[in-house]
Amino acid sequence: MESEKIKKTRRAVVVSKSGDKSIKVQINYKIKHPVYGKYVKRRTNLGVHDETNQAGVGDVVDITECRPMSKTKSWRLVKVVEKAIE
Repeated sequence: MESEKIKKTRRAVVVSKSGDKSIKVQINYKIKHPVYGKYVKRRTNLGVHDETNQAGVGDVVDITECRPMSKTKSWRLVKVVEKAIE
């Protein structure tokens, strides 16, 4: 019996529509500085596969890890949680 890997899921904000079926998302988080103890803002930018081109800039989306689609895309869009106000 093989154990299935649990895929990572994240909620992120779309920052760019980089091409056909592709978007760039940004995940913001805070970490505690190891010496000073102050919380520091960090961010991660990810390339995401958007099969139906449904996400737009400013949308909040759910993404999940998948096999590599290209050199920079290893995540795919699950659903658009909240559309941006236009």
